[in-house]
Amino acid sequence: MSTAVPTGTAFPTTTAVPLVLAGARGHGRWHLENIRRLQDKGIVRLAGICELTPLTPAEIPEGLGTPEQSADFGALLDSTGARIAVVCTPIPTHTDLALTAAARGVHLLLEKPPAPSYAEFRRMADGVAEAGVVCQIGFQSLGSHAVPAIRELIAQGAVGEIAGVGGAGAWARPESYYRRAPWAGKRRLNGVDVIDGALTNPLAHAVATALALAGATRAEDVTGIETELAHANAIESDDTSCVRITTAGGRPVVVAATLCAEDPDDPYVVVHGDRGRITYWYKQDRVLLQRAGHGPEELEYGRTDLLENLVEHLADGTALLVPPAATEAFMRVVEAIRTAPDPVTLPDDAWHLLPGEDRRVVPGIDGLVAAAADTLALYSELGATWALTTAHPKEVST
Repeated sequence: MSTAVPTGTAFPTTTAVPLVLAGARGHGRWHLENIRRLQDKGIVRLAGICELTPLTPAEIPEGLGTPEQSADFGALLDSTGARIAVVCTPIPTHTDLALTAAARGVHLLLEKPPAPSYAEFRRMADGVAEAGVVCQIGFQSLGSHAVPAIRELIAQGAVGEIAGVGGAGAWARPESYYRRAPWAGKRRLNGVDVIDGALTNPLAHAVATALALAGATRAEDVTGIETELAHANAIESDDTSCVRITTAGGRPVVVAATLCAEDPDDPYVVVHGDRGRITYWYKQDRVLLQRAGHGPEELEYGRTDLLENLVEHLADGTALLVPPAATEAFMRVVEAIRTAPDPVTLPDDAWHLLPGEDRRVVPGIDGLVAAAADTLALYSELGATWALTTAHPKEVST
């Protein structure tokens, strides 16, 4: 995907671009380290940090100096002269913060998921476009060079006719994970949508990447969605779920996820062809190509950092990797999960607490997740008696 650089926004390539980071704790720590890496290369300069409670000197990585700090995002953008804002704050705050930046002509790297509902996503995307600023959505897996390489393999017919795309994520999270913030594990907080579930937040990359490889990224590429949402933990949202997306091209996309794995492993996406398959471990940028008449081929790829890509796009028109339009189909999945009935509570005999690890485990879930990705079937179709299917409208309006 690419977007034109708005008139008058091109950056000089010889000056480090000043930026503000909103949300510097939790996952924001990863952004701090990445900003330090790019600052060392002279690409960006951390001008400010927006947090409700200022970071201590010990929380700021060495080499980033003493950036200005404030809990007032708009005022901080004004006082620092930031040209880019990296937004890594609670999901319900994304749209308002993005529009605050856009109103000041500040370009954006917005963490995934971009919004908790399709309406909020649309408000953000339309507002950013009207303001003439550029927004990159933080699906880091879509910066992998493996993605265009797999698309090319599909186009060349390397594995024959494509039957569908599966995704599998078997992760583990301790019970304390859901106590990390007031919104953690919530579907709503104080009447505001949050939708912090397995498929929409920690394993959202599996959904977005599977859709990208299926060639279904725009809203109109989705014609139907079925969801099965459940939880073993004492939370509102889902921790063990699957979704089947029917695409306009007729290829199903099935993604299964759990945060209650027996043996956590790297998530992956698999493209099923009638003469082979392509498996992509997106956190490793590693691809396994298996096809008729050939031995298995393992391939490793590089990755383009999304913040660096945003700066390059603004400097010289390099194609933007993940504009909002590239996440419309993903946001349709978020909307389906938002409007689905509340997740099913797994019966007591379907899970147990793992001694010493403070986490709940669903016996057999690892195999169920893998089977869903392998067969493009939902949990209920694989014999999970606790699974409840919700079919969403075949016609998904835009």
